[in-house]
Amino acid sequence: MFILGLFGGVFGLLVSLLIIAFFILAERKILGYSQFRKGPNKVGIMGLLQSFADLLKLVVKFKFYNYQGRSCVGILGVYILMCLTVFYCFIYGGYYTFSGGLLSLLWYLVISGFTSYAMLSAGWGSYSKYAMFGSLRSAFGAVTFEACFMCIVIFCALCYGGYSICSFNSCGWWSMLVFPSAYLLFIVCMLCETNRTPFDFAESESELVSGFNIEYSGIFFTCLFACEYVIIFIFSWLGCILMFGGGWPLVIFLPFHLMFFMWARATLPRVRYDHFVNFFWSVALCVLLLTFFVVVI
Repeated sequence: MFILGLFGGVFGLLVSLLIIAFFILAERKILGYSQFRKGPNKVGIMGLLQSFADLLKLVVKFKFYNYQGRSCVGILGVYILMCLTVFYCFIYGGYYTFSGGLLSLLWYLVISGFTSYAMLSAGWGSYSKYAMFGSLRSAFGAVTFEACFMCIVIFCALCYGGYSICSFNSCGWWSMLVFPSAYLLFIVCMLCETNRTPFDFAESESELVSGFNIEYSGIFFTCLFACEYVIIFIFSWLGCILMFGGGWPLVIFLPFHLMFFMWARATLPRVRYDHFVNFFWSVALCVLLLTFFVVVI
């Protein structure tokens, strides 16, 4: 079982990295056409090799960090985020190799709870006030939306009688019709968890600087960039499993979730932070509690 789980983790990581390479290209293409430009189209046929060229360019760059003591904390934050992403991939691979545990869904909650610590370390170790402010906003925002995210996960587990992701194969697409509010709130929580528009508070100064990753370059920036997109793919897949189960709905709704991330970034403006906090504590949490009582009764 250990060997099977290890194989599942490696399989999940490789599949995720391959998918995000073309997901980044597709996102840049869609953003380009939404802004009346072509996007990347020079490297390879129709720009298909652009992501690999960008990866090679970033990997060969290097920056010395030993002259700043707090920079070690920032690099530690990058390693923590990488480890959390690998853990996500282990759970993803365990679903397809049938090596997932009985509490694999709870491990999602544990791993997502540690993401804010990685952001805080990466922002505080950057010696930049913009990076520190972005990481603080992201950490406090995580406390806000993770309460709703945990309620959705626990609600789905209670409906299907277990915290094992493999047990959700029995649920069908009709489950989304039973509690559509939970599905809509889960999509919003996906945007918050991945720091994407319109909830990208970690990069709220992107018009001036790059946000919390302003002081990173080379392989460390590549890791921060890649981890964000891997988590996007994993959470898009998790939303399909929780609400629609496995099988043919996964083929339909997984691309829909990925396209939703691209559409949100291309069209939606950034939400004010106080409106964001007020929505989750005053509206979303009340809707979830009301849905829970309706289903139980």
